[in-house]
Amino acid sequence: MYEVQYLDLVLTEKSVSLFEKNQYILNVDSGSNKTKIKNWIELFFNVKVIGVNSYRPPQKKEKRGNRKQIMKHRMHYKRMIITLKPGYSIPLFPSKKFI
Repeated sequence: MYEVQYLDLVLTEKSVSLFEKNQYILNVDSGSNKTKIKNWIELFFNVKVIGVNSYRPPQKKEKRGNRKQIMKHRMHYKRMIITLKPGYSIPLFPSKKFI
């Protein structure tokens, strides 16, 4: 029904501090939009989402050659910050094994 190309939970120092505010940071495909991600998360995790913010991480720089030419490559994903209603949470590590 809702197709999400790439979904990855980000575990950094900043994202762990946002867990206290009931916010989660996810990497998703750059073609995904906020509505699609919100609907997918509500269906998959059975939670209520009250806000979705998105941004693209900065480009990475790469040095090549003797003259140190700097080339940039574009990130092929977006970061989404998902805010859940109080009382809901997304399990970080599933308790059941999927075989």
